[in-house]
Amino acid sequence: MRMDRSSASGGGARWHCLQAEVHAEHIAAAHLSRRLGLETYCPRIRYRRPTKRGPVWMCEALFPGYLFARFERGASLRAVAAMPKVRRVVRFGSTYAEVPDETIRQLRDLFSDNQPRSLERVLRPGDAAVVVDGPLANLQVLVTDVLPGRERVRVMFRLLGRTVEADLPETAVCAAGALPAPVVARRRDGMSA
Repeated sequence: MRMDRSSASGGGARWHCLQAEVHAEHIAAAHLSRRLGLETYCPRIRYRRPTKRGPVWMCEALFPGYLFARFERGASLRAVAAMPKVRRVVRFGSTYAEVPDETIRQLRDLFSDNQPRSLERVLRPGDAAVVVDGPLANLQVLVTDVLPGRERVRVMFRLLGRTVEADLPETAVCAAGALPAPVVARRRDGMSA
């Protein structure tokens, strides 16, 4: 993000980051588009989450609690901030953060704002991986099997001079060389913390 130190009436519509109610980002975007005629961007992802009744498809914002809108601050700031489900226009002190057009273009190339992007499994048997969560965090492992019905992977590693296999939650393992995506902390009941 670029910091804009120009006055609030500075010229032209620019992309701004807005904070919205979590799980209502797409609703805030719809209000901004329909009521104010603004161009908005709220990329969403779709993934399977294990539940007590089995895996369920979930859909949520790529950036939980945030969306982007293009507007001229001097003319629209108050109207934007007053929209339902919008909490505020993101700023740092008295300086509003702007998002360059090129950044939005690159995000749109990866994540369409029309349809949620489905996240696919990336681990396959034979892949080198790293445990990113739990008591084995940072341990280098080898994926030996993917257990799709249970959303788990079987991994092999060396422990005290022996080769050991263990089943781990798929979300606790990341492909080696890939940086794990930040995970939103969740309470045991599945709600965001």
